[in-house]
Amino acid sequence: NPEKKFSVPEDVLKYTRQSQTNGSKKHKEWNNKFEIWAKNNEELSNDFQRLQKNELVQDLESSLTVFETGNSVASRKSGGVILNELSNKLVELVGGSADLAESNGVFLKNAASMQKPNSEIKQSSVGGKYLHFGIREHAMASIMNGLALYGFTRPFGATFLIFSDYQKPAIRLASLMQLPVIYVWTHDSIGLGEDGPTHQPVEQLWSLRSIPGFSVVRPADANEVGACWIKILEDRKPAGIVLTRQNIPTLDQKLNNSAQGAKKGGYILQDCSNPKPDVILIATGSEIELALLAQKELNSQSINTRVVSMPCVEWFQNESMSYQESVLPKEVKAKIAIEAGSTLGWYQFVGLEGAVIGLDHYGASGKPDLLYKEFGITVQEIVKKAKELKK
Repeated sequence: NPEKKFSVPEDVLKYTRQSQTNGSKKHKEWNNKFEIWAKNNEELSNDFQRLQKNELVQDLESSLTVFETGNSVASRKSGGVILNELSNKLVELVGGSADLAESNGVFLKNAASMQKPNSEIKQSSVGGKYLHFGIREHAMASIMNGLALYGFTRPFGATFLIFSDYQKPAIRLASLMQLPVIYVWTHDSIGLGEDGPTHQPVEQLWSLRSIPGFSVVRPADANEVGACWIKILEDRKPAGIVLTRQNIPTLDQKLNNSAQGAKKGGYILQDCSNPKPDVILIATGSEIELALLAQKELNSQSINTRVVSMPCVEWFQNESMSYQESVLPKEVKAKIAIEAGSTLGWYQFVGLEGAVIGLDHYGASGKPDLLYKEFGITVQEIVKKAKELKK
């Protein structure tokens, strides 16, 4: 009939409407089954409903270890402590390592491995939380994306920072889709020592920072590690946490509540007595120790020095311009960034009148202290450069 421009046959309408009725019936049956299950599985039910809302467990941060000032511990080890504590609280936190669990410090002590029950691996279960990815960094990152897309999980995967190059295509896709995946990268600089230039990252940090929608997090100590983990989990965006092989000192929390300051990406860790500093030292990760020692020396020479810890450039740049200005005032021209890696991106913070102490060439095989001295990443070099800029 040409008058009926859009016509649906009656038998098709009847069939479709019956499907709607059948669907409503099945939905009601499912809801009844779910209510019975929820009553018998209260803890799992609470987790299920929490995950539907994309919420974390309440008081999660307060349950984490607070590390004592003065103790030196590699951030990969403090990171392992924090990760295990988070895993015990968060059923959704699942992941593993590309065959580097011991080195990365990410083995989940209280979780079964995702394997068949008759596997040679102890504590195996098809419902296990720990994944043995094998030496397959790209596959690991791709699997993490798949888990995140499915939902109800917060996947993490660990390897050495140098091997992040193998993961780049999957990292880029995770960033494009804004998937809440977490990369744990350890052995983050020449501080890893004798493995030499093939394993020592140089360009990796700024290469990763250049990926749109991705956060690179390099904590300065054990307590910053915990705060950064919480921030990553709260943000629900792709991020990589970058940790040391070598021991680094635990900062005094009285300096400026460093654990909480870390969540802003950059903050004044220790200020000078003068309202306007002569010099500002910006550092990340293990190089914060050098910045604090240099500050002490400069202050003793009446050069008012501020130390800024910047664990995450991206978080800092997401803060208000007024906050950024309060930390790094434009009127202070003598700014020095210190990081044991490429200097490429730091000039946006120090300006043309500032300086960067870093590494724009490959490393070498040797003990960390020797390598830092050989490549000029030292307290003496920081002090020397600060004096030059102040003139």
